[in-house]
Amino acid sequence: MNKSISHLPLKELSPSIQRVGIAADHGGFELKEYLVKMLRAAGHEVNDFGDGQLKSDDDYPDFIIPLARALAAGKVDRGVGICGSGVGASIAANKINGVRACLIDENFSAHQGVEDDDLNMICFGGLLVGHALAWELVETFLAARFTGAERFRRRLAQVAALEDMPTTKTL
Repeated sequence: MNKSISHLPLKELSPSIQRVGIAADHGGFELKEYLVKMLRAAGHEVNDFGDGQLKSDDDYPDFIIPLARALAAGKVDRGVGICGSGVGASIAANKINGVRACLIDENFSAHQGVEDDDLNMICFGGLLVGHALAWELVETFLAARFTGAERFRRRLAQVAALEDMPTTKTL
Protein backbone atom coordinates (compact mmCIF):
# COMPACT_ATOMS: atom_id res chain seq x y z
CA MET A 1 0.00 0.00 0.00
CA ASN A 2 1.33 3.41 -0.93
CA LYS A 3 -1.60 5.34 0.48
CA SER A 4 -0.39 8.39 2.35
CA ILE A 5 -1.02 8.55 6.07
CA SER A 6 -0.21 12.23 6.34
CA HIS A 7 -3.68 12.83 7.81
CA LEU A 8 -2.84 10.71 10.86
CA PRO A 9 -2.29 12.81 13.99
CA LEU A 10 1.41 12.24 14.61
CA LYS A 11 2.15 15.59 16.25
CA GLU A 12 3.63 15.74 19.70
CA LEU A 13 1.04 16.23 22.40
CA SER A 14 1.92 17.88 25.68
CA PRO A 15 1.83 15.24 28.40
CA SER A 16 0.36 17.73 30.86
CA ILE A 17 -2.27 19.63 28.85
CA GLN A 18 -4.31 18.28 25.98
CA ARG A 19 -7.64 19.06 24.39
CA VAL A 20 -9.76 16.09 25.42
CA GLY A 21 -13.26 15.43 24.14
CA ILE A 22 -15.60 13.26 26.18
CA ALA A 23 -19.11 11.91 25.60
CA ALA A 24 -21.49 9.46 27.23
CA ASP A 25 -25.06 8.30 27.24
CA HIS A 26 -27.01 7.38 30.37
CA GLY A 27 -24.95 4.21 30.85
CA GLY A 28 -21.77 6.23 31.17
CA PHE A 29 -23.08 9.52 32.53
CA GLU A 30 -21.80 9.15 36.10
CA LEU A 31 -18.35 8.01 34.95
CA LYS A 32 -18.18 10.86 32.42
CA GLU A 33 -18.95 13.44 35.08
CA TYR A 34 -16.19 12.02 37.28
CA LEU A 35 -13.66 11.96 34.44
CA VAL A 36 -14.52 15.53 33.39
CA LYS A 37 -13.77 16.67 36.94
CA MET A 38 -10.49 14.73 37.05
CA LEU A 39 -9.37 15.90 33.58
CA ARG A 40 -9.99 19.55 34.43
CA ALA A 41 -8.22 19.17 37.79
CA ALA A 42 -5.22 17.75 35.89
CA GLY A 43 -5.15 20.85 33.67
CA HIS A 44 -6.64 19.41 30.50
CA GLU A 45 -8.94 21.44 28.26
CA VAL A 46 -12.17 19.42 28.22
CA ASN A 47 -14.88 19.55 25.58
CA ASP A 48 -17.95 17.73 26.94
CA PHE A 49 -20.13 16.47 24.10
CA GLY A 50 -22.86 15.31 26.49
CA ASP A 51 -25.16 14.11 27.54
CA GLY A 52 -25.43 17.12 29.83
CA GLN A 53 -27.91 15.46 32.14
CA LEU A 54 -28.86 11.92 33.05
CA LYS A 55 -31.68 10.77 30.73
CA SER A 56 -32.47 7.07 30.70
CA ASP A 57 -33.76 7.14 27.13
CA ASP A 58 -30.85 8.88 25.39
CA ASP A 59 -28.82 7.19 22.63
CA TYR A 60 -25.01 6.94 22.58
CA PRO A 61 -24.64 7.86 18.86
CA ASP A 62 -26.12 11.31 19.63
CA PHE A 63 -23.03 12.09 21.74
CA ILE A 64 -20.29 9.75 20.47
CA ILE A 65 -20.61 10.73 16.80
CA PRO A 66 -20.14 14.51 17.41
CA LEU A 67 -17.12 13.67 19.59
CA ALA A 68 -15.68 11.41 16.87
CA ARG A 69 -16.23 14.08 14.21
CA ALA A 70 -14.47 16.69 16.37
CA LEU A 71 -11.59 14.27 16.90
CA ALA A 72 -11.29 13.55 13.18
CA ALA A 73 -11.39 17.30 12.44
CA GLY A 74 -8.60 18.03 14.93
CA LYS A 75 -10.80 20.05 17.28
CA VAL A 76 -9.76 17.76 20.14
CA ASP A 77 -6.52 15.79 20.48
CA ARG A 78 -7.94 12.67 22.10
CA GLY A 79 -11.39 11.32 22.91
CA VAL A 80 -13.09 9.38 25.68
CA GLY A 81 -16.35 7.64 24.76
CA ILE A 82 -18.57 5.94 27.32
CA CYS A 83 -21.79 3.95 27.12
CA GLY A 84 -23.10 1.12 29.27
CA SER A 85 -20.74 -1.56 27.94
CA GLY A 86 -18.39 0.59 25.86
CA VAL A 87 -19.03 -1.60 22.84
CA GLY A 88 -21.59 0.65 21.15
CA ALA A 89 -19.44 3.74 21.73
CA SER A 90 -16.44 2.10 20.07
CA ILE A 91 -18.48 0.79 17.14
CA ALA A 92 -20.09 4.19 16.50
CA ALA A 93 -16.83 6.13 16.83
CA ASN A 94 -15.02 3.86 14.38
CA LYS A 95 -17.58 4.70 11.67
CA ILE A 96 -15.94 8.14 11.38
CA ASN A 97 -12.89 8.23 9.10
CA GLY A 98 -9.70 8.97 11.01
CA VAL A 99 -10.99 7.77 14.37
CA ARG A 100 -9.29 4.80 15.95
CA ALA A 101 -11.36 3.88 19.01
CA CYS A 102 -11.11 0.84 21.22
CA LEU A 103 -12.77 -0.54 24.31
CA ILE A 104 -9.99 -0.62 26.94
CA ASP A 105 -10.12 -2.12 30.42
CA GLU A 106 -6.44 -2.66 31.29
CA ASN A 107 -3.22 -0.61 31.27
CA PHE A 108 -1.17 -2.38 28.61
CA SER A 109 -3.66 -1.70 25.82
CA ALA A 110 -4.23 1.87 27.03
CA HIS A 111 -0.64 2.77 26.11
CA GLN A 112 0.21 0.12 23.51
CA GLY A 113 -2.85 1.04 21.46
CA VAL A 114 -1.49 4.56 21.13
CA GLU A 115 2.17 3.59 20.71
CA ASP A 116 1.62 1.01 17.96
CA ASP A 117 -1.82 1.77 16.50
CA ASP A 118 -2.18 5.53 17.05
CA LEU A 119 -5.36 4.98 19.08
CA ASN A 120 -7.05 8.35 19.48
CA MET A 121 -10.22 7.45 21.39
CA ILE A 122 -10.54 5.26 24.44
CA CYS A 123 -13.93 3.73 25.23
CA PHE A 124 -15.31 2.44 28.50
CA GLY A 125 -18.32 0.60 29.78
CA GLY A 126 -19.71 2.96 32.39
CA LEU A 127 -21.55 0.08 34.01
CA LEU A 128 -18.41 -2.07 34.11
CA VAL A 129 -15.35 0.09 34.88
CA GLY A 130 -14.89 1.78 38.24
CA HIS A 131 -13.83 5.39 38.67
CA ALA A 132 -10.28 4.72 39.87
CA LEU A 133 -9.47 2.28 37.07
CA ALA A 134 -11.03 4.51 34.41
CA TRP A 135 -8.96 7.49 35.58
CA GLU A 136 -5.77 5.40 35.62
CA LEU A 137 -6.50 4.21 32.08
CA VAL A 138 -7.23 7.75 30.85
CA GLU A 139 -3.96 9.01 32.36
CA THR A 140 -2.06 6.16 30.68
CA PHE A 141 -3.82 6.77 27.34
CA LEU A 142 -3.14 10.51 27.40
CA ALA A 143 0.53 10.07 28.33
CA ALA A 144 1.22 7.59 25.52
CA ARG A 145 2.64 8.67 22.14
CA PHE A 146 2.58 7.00 18.75
CA THR A 147 6.09 5.70 18.04
CA GLY A 148 5.87 6.34 14.31
CA ALA A 149 7.85 3.19 13.53
CA GLU A 150 7.72 2.29 9.84
CA ARG A 151 5.90 -1.01 10.43
CA PHE A 152 3.16 0.74 12.41
CA ARG A 153 2.82 3.49 9.78
CA ARG A 154 2.55 0.83 7.07
CA ARG A 155 -0.21 -0.99 8.96
CA LEU A 156 -2.09 2.22 9.67
CA ALA A 157 -1.94 3.11 5.97
CA GLN A 158 -3.49 -0.26 5.14
CA VAL A 159 -6.30 0.36 7.60
CA ALA A 160 -6.79 3.98 6.45
CA ALA A 161 -7.11 2.76 2.85
CA LEU A 162 -10.20 0.83 3.89
CA GLU A 163 -11.93 4.09 4.81
CA ASP A 164 -12.02 5.12 1.14
CA MET A 165 -12.78 1.67 -0.27
CA PRO A 166 -16.28 0.86 -1.51
CA THR A 167 -17.90 -1.79 0.65
CA THR A 168 -18.42 -4.08 -2.35
CA LYS A 169 -14.70 -4.25 -3.17
CA THR A 170 -12.79 -7.16 -1.67
CA LEU A 171 -9.16 -7.18 -0.62
